[in-house]
Amino acid sequence: MDYARHDRVRAVAWTGQALRLLDQRKLPFEQVFIDLTRPEEVAAAIRDLVVRGAPAIGIAAAWGVVLAARRIEAADGRSAQVALEPVLRELSASRPTAVNLNWALERMRQCLGAAGADWKHRVELEAAAIEAEDLAANRRMGQLGAALIEPGSGVLTHCNTGSLATAGFGTALGVIRAGVAEGRIARVYAGETRPWNQGARLTVWELLQDGIEAVLIADSAAAHLMSTGAVQWVIVGADRITGNGDVANKIGTLALALAARHFGVRFMVVAPSSTVDLATPNGAAIEIEERDPAELLSHRGEPVVAPGVRAWNPVFDVTPAELVSCLVTERGVIERPDAARLHAAFTTH
Repeated sequence: MDYARHDRVRAVAWTGQALRLLDQRKLPFEQVFIDLTRPEEVAAAIRDLVVRGAPAIGIAAAWGVVLAARRIEAADGRSAQVALEPVLRELSASRPTAVNLNWALERMRQCLGAAGADWKHRVELEAAAIEAEDLAANRRMGQLGAALIEPGSGVLTHCNTGSLATAGFGTALGVIRAGVAEGRIARVYAGETRPWNQGARLTVWELLQDGIEAVLIADSAAAHLMSTGAVQWVIVGADRITGNGDVANKIGTLALALAARHFGVRFMVVAPSSTVDLATPNGAAIEIEERDPAELLSHRGEPVVAPGVRAWNPVFDVTPAELVSCLVTERGVIERPDAARLHAAFTTH
């Protein structure tokens, strides 16, 4: 099926000279593109949420390595790898939780290590491949996930997992795009996703661009929505999936999974295989990023609480594997993911 009419947004693009990013801090009221020509600018853009979403972060970091490569001379890829290691470490440190970041950087390291005198050309091809593979994976996941949804269903999503967070089409939002195009999804709800409001600022805006009607709800309305029977699926992305199937995702995901289990709503996690981290045994071993409490204490620079109020601002939480109905990757669907099923799926490729 042709999904093109539901896939018009692109947030990351290589111009041949610069990495062009749609500044997601400005959405939905301004569409501002910025061109980055230095790797330290890319690291700052990842850290400051100019670009966000686990796959998009990895893609941006790969292009950051390409920009860094243009600033040095080396006889071969191994020599270049040594010279570029400080840049690789700086990019790696920009966001600690999303596994796709280090996955992409490790691919760039391996590419450098195997390259000869043509290493600059090789790393550019590798970054382009990471981006192209992500888009293809998203379209495949969209088909696989949509096939699980009964026609006429309602779905709820959290944060932003669409074209703004990937090379295009999206992960969880890709399933929703495909489900709408195939006539399987009749109702789409999006949680606001405090404190950065990715659902309110980004997801409903993105769906609007693609002609998909969505209803925004307060995060705290999700359990009530499920109790009404309006949704049959909660569909989310992931920043890291551990060896036992635990899922790190945007803060608030755990609460949705718990409510979904209570009300008999199925819970789908959609993420590329690069998000699966078999080396991390379980969710307790994940470093959960905490951001500036000021993000909770103010909105668009204006304080929203009394002076002296303290805040705690974790960016992610961990949903135990037993709350996940199915995991959708480009390699297939894993029902009730656990350590045995994940290792069977991801150690045989």
